[in-house]
Amino acid sequence: MTTSYTLPKDFNASEFTKDLEIIRKDIYSKISLEDFKHLRKIERYGKLATLFGYLTIWTFPNPITAFLLSLGQFTRWLIAHHVMHRGYDKVPNIPKRYTSKYFAKGNRRFLDWFDWIMPEAWDYEHNILHHYHTGEHHDPDLVERNSEFLRKSKFPKIIKYVFMFFVSISWKFSYYAPTTISCLSKDDDSRIEKDKIEYQYLKDIFKLNNPHIRRLWKKSYLPYGLLHFALIPILFLPFGWTIVLYVLLNKIIAEAITNFHAFLIIGPNHAGDDLFRYDFHYKGKEEFYVTQILSSVNYNCGSELEDYMQIWLNYQIEHHLFPDLPMLKYREVQPKVKELCTKHNLPYIQESVFIRFKKMIDICVGNTNMNQANHYKELST
Repeated sequence: MTTSYTLPKDFNASEFTKDLEIIRKDIYSKISLEDFKHLRKIERYGKLATLFGYLTIWTFPNPITAFLLSLGQFTRWLIAHHVMHRGYDKVPNIPKRYTSKYFAKGNRRFLDWFDWIMPEAWDYEHNILHHYHTGEHHDPDLVERNSEFLRKSKFPKIIKYVFMFFVSISWKFSYYAPTTISCLSKDDDSRIEKDKIEYQYLKDIFKLNNPHIRRLWKKSYLPYGLLHFALIPILFLPFGWTIVLYVLLNKIIAEAITNFHAFLIIGPNHAGDDLFRYDFHYKGKEEFYVTQILSSVNYNCGSELEDYMQIWLNYQIEHHLFPDLPMLKYREVQPKVKELCTKHNLPYIQESVFIRFKKMIDICVGNTNMNQANHYKELST
């Protein structure tokens, strides 16, 4: 497929990299305790949402309660994402529980980020395999490849759209949990070499003869499912079975909302007919920077509410260039990176998340295709 989003003939990757490194050095030098204070503020937003969600969880199932519960859970993913990316490791005098070495490790998982996803598995799948193989064969989150069965199917389009809806409201359970746990050894938390990973998917979750699937149930499905959809509702039994049912339904609706919210924000970051996938692995820093930009997209950004609701992944280009920055720093560095791309005539794509969501869905159902480059030099043709 031909696209207008290619490198200009006179693009100088070396000069672009030099300029980008100046920006990098400057923004990292500004990391301070203010970044940690901002992190704690965002964390308080999530805790307040959780508190008010649980204070009203016993009421008739309603979107306000469900959204508050969802936002509280989603904020934990926000915190986990940036802390586990080592975004706060460089903040001076930061409590160690907010550093990548300690956050969600061992039993702290249940305090810091208790979700369908095992933190150790996500850390490897996302922070290493996705970030340093973006758009490549070893990128576990390559949307076009992962939806290939749907793209090629003969189902009517309406069925494909319905399928994508059910994926969107369940994807932490149906996609992320089995995919991420596939990256770890079946016996412990050691990482499997990327060439030897055999990814598990929703279709595999009842193959209990598979040790990875047994571990998935033991470490993810049963602990999270029993707590949120059995134990918490049963705690309300003294108030009667009707209240138990209300609590359960509010929890189920909240789970669907937080899944859809995550899918809306995370899924489109690297999908669209104006972005690239690669049949090669970049060589050196210059190619790394260029390939990250040509396979990533930003959403609208700049305000606290806008950034919070998009968990600072609306700065996806900057995040893939500098993955270990505190989230507040992305807002500071984004205009400089955009200006630099303009200076060097390098494509810098930024659109509404809803526009990008439609472009991702078009890829998933087979309406459009990603641009593909077999060699780095093809990016300028």
